[in-house]
Formats: sequence, C-alpha cells, structure tokens
Amino acid sequence: MTSLVATSGSELSYVYAVVPQDSTSERITDALKGVDERTVRRVSEGAVAALVSSVPADTFGEQGLKAQLEDLARLEGIARAHHAVVESAFATGTVLPMRLATVYLDDARVRALLRERRAEFDILLDRLRRHVELGVKVYAEPGRPESAEADRRAATAATGRAYLQQRRAQRRSSQDLHRRAAALAEEAAHRTAGLAAARVVHRPQQGALAPTAGTNIVNEAYLVPASHEARFREVLHALVQGSPGVRIDVTGPWAPYSFATLTAQGGEAPR
Repeated sequence: MTSLVATSGSELSYVYAVVPQDSTSERITDALKGVDERTVRRVSEGAVAALVSSVPADTFGEQGLKAQLEDLARLEGIARAHHAVVESAFATGTVLPMRLATVYLDDARVRALLRERRAEFDILLDRLRRHVELGVKVYAEPGRPESAEADRRAATAATGRAYLQQRRAQRRSSQDLHRRAAALAEEAAHRTAGLAAARVVHRPQQGALAPTAGTNIVNEAYLVPASHEARFREVLHALVQGSPGVRIDVTGPWAPYSFATLTAQGGEAPR
C-alpha cells in the first residue's frame, strides 16, 4: 500500500509485476485487463519492464485506497484482478509479483523505480527464472470424534474419574498427533532439500482460511525448479504413506509470491 496525494480526476499507475524485457514477455499485455477491467500496459526501462494499469487517483490515493481495503468484497475484487495479471505473466515466463495495491504517481515514477533498483530486479528475476512456488500444508486429522449424544452417554456410564482419564487420554493422543505432523513436516523439508532452491515458513491457516478438514500444523512455500516439480510431489506423497492421521497437501504451481522479497515493494512516499 502506498501513501499518495490524490488529485481529483487524475490517475495513478498501479504496478502488478516486473518481468524481463524480452520477446516472450512482450506478448503478456495483449488484451490483458487488470483492476476494474483497466487495460494493462508495459512500462519499460532497460532490460526489465513493469506491468501497469491506470487507476483513479481519488479511489487509489491514500484515503481512497484505505477505504477500499477495509471493504472485504472490494478487496477480494482487487486481489483477484491483481492475481490474474500476475498469473498471465507467469504462464509465459519469469515474473516478479509486486505487493497488492502497489501504486505510483505516474509511469515516470515507475521507470525511476526500475532504473534505481535495476540490480535488485536482475538478481531476483535470475533467481526465479524457470522456478515455481509450491505450497506444502501438513494437517493433523484425528479420528472422527464421537457425536455429542454418544459422548454424553459415555460420560453418564463412566465414573467421574474414568471420564476424566478418558478425556486426558484423548488430549494426549491429539498432542501426539500434532507432534508427529510437525516431525513429518521437518522430514519433508529434509527430503526435498535437494529439489528446492528455497523454503519460506508461513503462519498455519486457521478459521475461514483453513476450510479443509484437520488442523493445519505447518504451512510452507518452496521455490522449486520447474523440472523438479513432479519428483518433489512424489517424494512428499511417499513420505505420508504409513502415517495415519497426518495429511500433506501440495498446492500450485504458483507464481513465486513468497519469494518476491524486493524491499522497494512498499511503493513511494508523497512528493
């Protein structure tokens, strides 16, 4: 998110991603639409180019953008449009995704960014070339719990001490399962070390962010050479065999959002 002074009726430059300036990337913007169906264009500087569209200054300036990001439905729409542009670029070659709602005053400021941070862009684009991001989520899935009525009957039938012992045993079983899931995640990192270029640990997903069954114990992203993707999946699939109650989901391939760590992605201050 940027901090910009909006002028009524003017427009700002919304930056989706940075790509190499080559014949492959030149086809990316053909009929490509971004936020609010605005046409995406290329802003080039030397050997790199930014994928950009114009957005209204009154809604994407500091105050307007803050209001939009507090509206969950609007935020989802912006995120979907941003992701669609990045994925289109990713489908054709190397892409460095920019953070959601990265906005500059105009194309001249975008060119200045490309010029000033050229060395950083070159390093990151070279690192990401022919690589994909794969998500690895490890879940603990305890056995199906008893229904509330069955649990009530068991509690009634048992003595108070027996019931408490049963509940403690259930808690210990759950804790043991979580430990096994965490250990399996570490083993997954060890076994795929030769297949991945980098690994990022994210916060486990909870609540609405974790719609699937089980408890998300580990949520990680791996930067994997595209040529190693199939083998990476095979290794993790084999690892989870024989581990009841533990599940590993491998998602992707995605554009490398988790590995686009350019410090300039915070946008610019008012000028």
